Amino acid sequence: MSEAYTHIADLAKTIEPPADGTLSRTLFDDERVKVVVFGFSAGQELSEHTSSKPAILHVLSGNARLTLGADAVAAGPGAWTWMPAGLPHSVKAETPVVMLLTLLK
Repeated sequence: MSEAYTHIADLAKTIEPPADGTLSRTLFDDERVKVVVFGFSAGQELSEHTSSKPAILHVLSGNARLTLGADAVAAGPGAWTWMPAGLPHSVKAETPVVMLLTLLK
């Protein structure tokens, strides 16, 4: 792989949701962006928190419930969410989920 670019042929296959728990793997990190893929087993969640930087969530597979501020939304394969810095948010996997998180620095 060249140092000039990063190519991943299938993001959904970069992590397998565990049988019980949550896994994460950093795919890319530089001075502008950090990209992390998460695998959640059904029922797992990231409790409400905020980020000091804007972030993008992209559900690659599975179904989750996102809480974004005061709103709760369903997020299935292909769902894409941009969040400003400071927005309280949480993620709850309803099925096994693979999700991509992009943190803008």
